[in-house]
Amino acid sequence: MPVHVAITRKVLPGKEEEFKKALRNFLGDSFIHGGVHGAAMITSLPGTDEREIGILRTFKDEAERDAFYQSKLFKEWDAYASTLTEETVYRDLTGLEAWFRSPMPPPRWKMALVTLCGVFPASILLFFSIGKLIKEWPLMARLFVTAFLMVVMLTWFIMPLLTKGLKKWLKPGS
Repeated sequence: MPVHVAITRKVLPGKEEEFKKALRNFLGDSFIHGGVHGAAMITSLPGTDEREIGILRTFKDEAERDAFYQSKLFKEWDAYASTLTEETVYRDLTGLEAWFRSPMPPPRWKMALVTLCGVFPASILLFFSIGKLIKEWPLMARLFVTAFLMVVMLTWFIMPLLTKGLKKWLKPGS
């Protein structure tokens, strides 16, 4: 099962561009480690004085996550990055937080409500589009196909649209 980790680093004043450049290089290099399935940098909008940089990582599983953070590659990066940053916060993203990948996830009730707004119409669409086509199939096959299509729709279409469209409302404190 994939493991998602959100890392937040507060960059020292005047070191933002050096850190971003080094981080971009490290993110690319980190894919050498086989268990890394994804990595992304989240920065503040241009023109703001926010110095927090978010890093989102996806690993194959917990063992791969642990192996990566114990690797020489990571330890060397962390030692260098620590000279450019004030503090580092690591958080495993579990459950609904993985849909809402950001350094600070929204409150759980907002994540649940947005997920419901994605699941409900998707379930209606699947019921009316494929329900009649597969109604003669065995129950387990129908449930599997429906669940599979629901996950595909949510992961690649619905949730990205909803989280993008509701980005301001989803921010903590809004």
